[in-house]
Amino acid sequence: MATVAARVFAGCHKHILMGRQNITGLSIILKKHLPLRQFAAVKPSKTEQKDPKKENLKPKTEKKTDSNRHKPYGLTAWEPVDDVYRIQYYPKKVHDIETAIDMLKKFQQLDFTYPRQPVYIDLRLDMKLEKKKKLDPFVSIVHLPYALTTTVNKVLVFTESPEEAAVAQKHGADIVGGTELIEKILDDEIQADFYVSVPNMIPKLVPLKNKLRKKFPKSKRGSVGSDIPQMIEVFKTGHEYLIERDCYILSKIGTLDMPKEHIAANVSAFIKDVCTHRPVSFGPFVERAIICSATSESLLFNVEPFLPQMTEDKEEKNQTVNN
Repeated sequence: MATVAARVFAGCHKHILMGRQNITGLSIILKKHLPLRQFAAVKPSKTEQKDPKKENLKPKTEKKTDSNRHKPYGLTAWEPVDDVYRIQYYPKKVHDIETAIDMLKKFQQLDFTYPRQPVYIDLRLDMKLEKKKKLDPFVSIVHLPYALTTTVNKVLVFTESPEEAAVAQKHGADIVGGTELIEKILDDEIQADFYVSVPNMIPKLVPLKNKLRKKFPKSKRGSVGSDIPQMIEVFKTGHEYLIERDCYILSKIGTLDMPKEHIAANVSAFIKDVCTHRPVSFGPFVERAIICSATSESLLFNVEPFLPQMTEDKEEKNQTVNN
């Protein structure tokens, strides 16, 4: 019996190893009875959120400037080594006003151009005020120490009062009248360089707004008031300038045949008058200043000597207001 059982066991073992059907059946039984292990899905790790408080505690890196660099961006060097060089590869020089005027006079002699050609000044202004406000463009009149022309301006005065008309004629008004001048101005029969008026005449001059435009009398411009002699004096010999393109002023300041001291005095008076239109507490009003003639290149000049300085009294007042 033992030998028979051993043979049966050997045959079954061989059958199991060689037979495919029983093996597949065994795998099916195992699949049915063996439990399946389930694994949880791996969740992605959360990105670390930046703490604004920690960022403020980090030391801020200083911004790099070109002051210590030998070759600034787009330029060959800060200063040329030779006398002859290409201008576009170096920063423009900033001259003193006297040096700039002398250079303009030399340019005229070398180019054999007209000696009495006009000299212009070009200013770029900082129009910013407090709380993101900006200064409105303005028109102003300045009395230059040395007049640009020998002729005086032609001034027309609007008034219907016989007494005021007599005062205007006495102080040099070229034309004086009331509403009867409106039709003559519209028909180009009468023209003037400046038009001034007394306050009670402004509502009657509305038909002239489109005709006169910038020359129409306005209180901001100083052409409306009760002091007729003062207005006539201002507009007779005054030089008018205005802001163009939001922050630029381009104005005639003299002629090349004038002495250097006279042109420099006109520049000083002009810049000081411009700076009166914004408080000194907001910083320098003029950011950049250029002087040139009608045929020469533009020259940058140092504007700091002409800017008003903050006094100690004004600083104390500003501190008390801010506190």
